[in-house]
Amino acid sequence: MKITAFYAALLTPIFMFISLRVIRARRGAGAAIGDGGNADLLRRIRVQANFAEYVPLALILLALAESLSTPVWLLHVFGVMLLIGRIVHAFGVSQANEQFAFRVSGVALTMTMLAGAALTCFFRSVIY
Repeated sequence: MKITAFYAALLTPIFMFISLRVIRARRGAGAAIGDGGNADLLRRIRVQANFAEYVPLALILLALAESLSTPVWLLHVFGVMLLIGRIVHAFGVSQANEQFAFRVSGVALTMTMLAGAALTCFFRSVIY
């Protein structure tokens, strides 16, 4: 599972960074739970939550695809799509004046990766 481990290792500091942004914003807003009505904190919470919602499933699919002897080049395509997709999405949504093109591009890359990895797992588990 070296390839999955590689992408998990690259995604972890991104998650830590966006999580620390939430912690700092919570302290600034004095909101231990929820967003305290602070729009910036809400946006940061959603960036973090969105990352936490998509990345685990994506890494599971990547690991399963890797365990099914998927070609290395395809695993890297999926990993790069996930990595770039999550960075681009987080950047776009993090902006107070949201950069919708970044958000859409990030979601498109992530969804394409999920669909591709799922289809790869399906076909490789049925055919091999």
